[in-house]
Amino acid sequence: MARRSDSQGRLDDAARAGWLYYVAGRTQDEIAAAMGISRQSAQRLVSLAVAERLIKVRLDHPISACLELSNALRDKFNLRYIDVVPSDPVGTSSTVGIAEAAAAEIERWLKKPEPIVLAIGTGRTLKAAVDQLPYMECPQHRIVSLTGNITPDGSAAYYNVIFSMADAIKARHFPMPLPVLCSSSEERVLLHGQPIVQSTLTLGAAADVTFVGIGELGEDAPLCVDGFLAPEDMAALMGRGAVGEICGWMFDKNGALLADPINDRVASVPIPPRERGTVIGVALGRRKERSMAAALRGGMINGLITDEKTAEHMLAA
Repeated sequence: MARRSDSQGRLDDAARAGWLYYVAGRTQDEIAAAMGISRQSAQRLVSLAVAERLIKVRLDHPISACLELSNALRDKFNLRYIDVVPSDPVGTSSTVGIAEAAAAEIERWLKKPEPIVLAIGTGRTLKAAVDQLPYMECPQHRIVSLTGNITPDGSAAYYNVIFSMADAIKARHFPMPLPVLCSSSEERVLLHGQPIVQSTLTLGAAADVTFVGIGELGEDAPLCVDGFLAPEDMAALMGRGAVGEICGWMFDKNGALLADPINDRVASVPIPPRERGTVIGVALGRRKERSMAAALRGGMINGLITDEKTAEHMLAA
């Protein structure tokens, strides 16, 4: 690790304190405890972050430790895009920091003057990111949902973000008017054969950039909590080697899609080709580390937004 100069180290500390104060919402006492400094020092660092114009709407300083982790992850997994944000030492939120970073990257793509196809998955973190997008007029772009928006009881899926994006982004939107899981593989074939669904499948395959969550498995995983899979089905699936899911697609420890009856029922658009586009996973936390490592190892994603601690564990995976 390169040795930091005193001034660079001071700015790094100011950037970290500024992030904890303005993004994570920590008090100066909490910042002092987290960084092992006095309250007065924490106050001065936050003030320095403002004076040096590091704080705008988002943190405007790349903390060198995050940059080093980003470069190491890029090299290890051959990533097209990587953003590692600071970790909140005492935070319990699974979205703070990475939601802001994802919103910034989505906004960057939407500001492109040339037309693009942006595909998006579903989940709590992506919804938190989309909720932070400013109102934008970009009629040259097309936004496509990779996942169905209908729950098992027929209601709209709460964390399907395509409709939230439609409120913020003036661009053509293409929802996937299907359940997340079909009742059978035959039903999926029938539904995917409909012209309105065919157009969405074709558009998703042509995505220039894709943002997806990376789901863990288990009885308290979203697929069970939200009623898409029964606990006994989840246990059986894990017994057959599944370790994670992206848009409902189950994969094993090597990041290969599982040859399993569950995947035969997934109505989602297949994960867009990584050879032609950028597929960015947005996730953090110990519960997701096994699924994240598998997705990276198998090349299911070629971009990642995560935090420092998770990045360190991915490098050791």
